[in-house]
Amino acid sequence: MRKIYKNGNFYTFNTRLSNVQAVVVENGRFIDMGQTEDMLLTWGRSSVEVIDLEGKTVTPGLVDSHLHLSIIADSFINLDLTGVTSKQDMLERIQARTKELEPGQWLLGSGWDENLFTDGTIPTISELNFVSPGNPLLLSRICLHAAVVNSKALEVSGYHADITVPEGGVVVLDEATKQPTGLLLESAMTIVKKHIPAHSYETWKNAMRKTIHFAMEKGLTSAHSNDPLYLGGLAQTWSIYDELLNGEKLGLRSNLLINHEFINDLREAGMYAGYGNDTLQIGAVKIFADGAFGRRTALLSQPYSDDPGNYGEAMYDQETLFDIVRRSRELDMPIAVHTIGDQALENVLDVLDQFPAAAYRDRLIHTQVLREDLIHRLKKPSRIADIQPRFLASDFPWVQERLGEDRIKLSYAWKSLMDAGVICAGGSDSPVEPVDPLLGIHAAVTRKKPGQDLDGYCPEQKLSMTEAFRLFTELGAYPTNEEHIKGTISRGKLADMTVYSANPFEMKDADELLNTNIEMTIIGGEIKYRKY
Repeated sequence: MRKIYKNGNFYTFNTRLSNVQAVVVENGRFIDMGQTEDMLLTWGRSSVEVIDLEGKTVTPGLVDSHLHLSIIADSFINLDLTGVTSKQDMLERIQARTKELEPGQWLLGSGWDENLFTDGTIPTISELNFVSPGNPLLLSRICLHAAVVNSKALEVSGYHADITVPEGGVVVLDEATKQPTGLLLESAMTIVKKHIPAHSYETWKNAMRKTIHFAMEKGLTSAHSNDPLYLGGLAQTWSIYDELLNGEKLGLRSNLLINHEFINDLREAGMYAGYGNDTLQIGAVKIFADGAFGRRTALLSQPYSDDPGNYGEAMYDQETLFDIVRRSRELDMPIAVHTIGDQALENVLDVLDQFPAAAYRDRLIHTQVLREDLIHRLKKPSRIADIQPRFLASDFPWVQERLGEDRIKLSYAWKSLMDAGVICAGGSDSPVEPVDPLLGIHAAVTRKKPGQDLDGYCPEQKLSMTEAFRLFTELGAYPTNEEHIKGTISRGKLADMTVYSANPFEMKDADELLNTNIEMTIIGGEIKYRKY
């Protein structure tokens, strides 16, 4: 059915027609746009549905270039510790959840961040044992690169002092007793995770349905999500998404990053980058090259300023990394690599330089610590800097101690990347950061936490409101080679739009973004979320 969205303030990001009042949609795509009177005169018929936007601001549909919808879904199932501000509160929540469980039943959760605690640091294993003595427990940190477990979890997992720890992982031991503290870093978490019973298919599907609706409430029309390790493998991940998006027509366009552990599954299933349709596609092969700043596991070329001698951790040696990329390229698959530290980025680029570009662009995810030579190497049409501006609001000011005064100048340096001509796309890495794209845009424009009274950290790296919105709209189409069918409001492109309660481009203070609501999320011309 043909539709006309009229009386809007459309910012199209289309250089030929940058601002219009109305758009005409048919078969899920834009067929015309212009002044309201002209569109009604040309296309208005009794059979045409007309939606009055009453002057509200509209942009191309918001895109999140990197997040984990399955881990957000996990918060609908398990204990959500996001935003907890004290160790005591965390322990009390664990104890309360324990009372709801049967003896021996796993207590799972995520979201804690010791940097928010006002009364100490990470709970010890003895504290965890006290509040949950009879239930094995694993609680992932907000960054997903660390977790705490209790003694029951280690017992159920068969942990012993001589156990083989997977490459890149650390079981943190007490210096005096040499016994586990309960903190597991990186791949060491798999020692316990492989013993956790899987959720049922229907449990995951129901949680993912809630998550997709939640994402659309935040204005997202497209999401690039990494899920197979959580959703039970490639086949089950694809099946859940396919039933919800192509079957139930929920709406959210999804591009799936597939962990490298499932490369053989891709081959056997005959899947490849771009496999699927405009609603659901296979994306890139996901790899982790290093860790994160929270536990100083991000890999740096020079040691941490607050921990001399510590350079962080490489998840794989260069030979293994080369082999993963080789196997990906045999399927003509692009790669999407977690690279937070500059040495991790250099290591990945050294490997990529040995292979021809794939049909789809490679993604360097996070790229938080840069050097001028690395920025130059990122400036290729086949490479994307997949950045998460909201990280700044969570990581500053403490990350300055990790990196030091000189190195911080080219860290979280989005302006330098964009000015150099590097293709960038914006994401949240949710649930590491909130799924709300307006928070990422706010961080990119202000370079501070909401409510902070300062000019921003490294203010020379601030983006304009238009540049920040481009990260989450137009440029969000580039990682999937879809810039010709989405990302701008243009004739022939998919009719994906986000409608706002206020005009971000006329705000005198970017903090007004924090009080801006999503009024509608429109996907393929259909209203998939409406606030009122």
